[in-house]
Formats: sequence, C-alpha cells, structure tokens
Amino acid sequence: MSPINIEEKFAAIKEYWHPYLIGELNENYLKLAKVKDEFVWHKHDHEDELFIIYKGTLIMDFRDKTVEVKTAEILLVPKGVEHRPRTNGEDVHIMLVEPKQTKHTGELVMEKTVTQLDWL
Repeated sequence: MSPINIEEKFAAIKEYWHPYLIGELNENYLKLAKVKDEFVWHKHDHEDELFIIYKGTLIMDFRDKTVEVKTAEILLVPKGVEHRPRTNGEDVHIMLVEPKQTKHTGELVMEKTVTQLDWL
C-alpha cells in the first residue's frame, strides 16, 4: 500500500477521452481521464457511473436536461440513462468509479471507444 499522487497521474495522460486505471476497489475500477470538447451519446444498460470532477467543469447532456458539474463535485449517472459528456473547450480532469465490466461507450462501438484499459 502506498499513496497515489493524482496530479502526477493526470500529468501522464496525453489523450483526451481515454480512461486510465489507477486502482481497484472491490469490484470497481478507479479511472482517470482528461476530457475536452464533446464525447458521444451512450448509455450503460447494467452499470451506474460516478463522475468525480477534479478540475474544470464537465457538462453532462441528458435527453431531457443538461447539468454542469464543477470542480470538487460529483455526478451519479444511473444505469440505462443515455448521456453525453462534454466541456466548453477547456481541459477537464475527471475520476470515474465504475464496475470492472463497464464498457467505455456502452454497446456503442466507434472510433473513440477504448476497449483496452491501461494502467498509469
């Protein structure tokens, strides 16, 4: 057991929208990602997602509303809810807590889909 320096881990991330593993907690992964601009509409039929905003403002679009999530805030997205994360052009640093089986873009497979998770 040793501490994980989150700022050092974020500094190592070079790609946007690519989650990286930093730990495991029971049956969940702890992931970090840098995000910028717009991602894709998707959902996770069987897993909830927890977004923890470390730096910046994440904008989460839902089909019926839009929510802004700022530094030091969290957002829970229930399973089955279609969503699209995005930013207003700024770099946003997020931590995700998700079940290990969660697919990056749900059942949607496209160019931005990450199928192999890497450790930082």
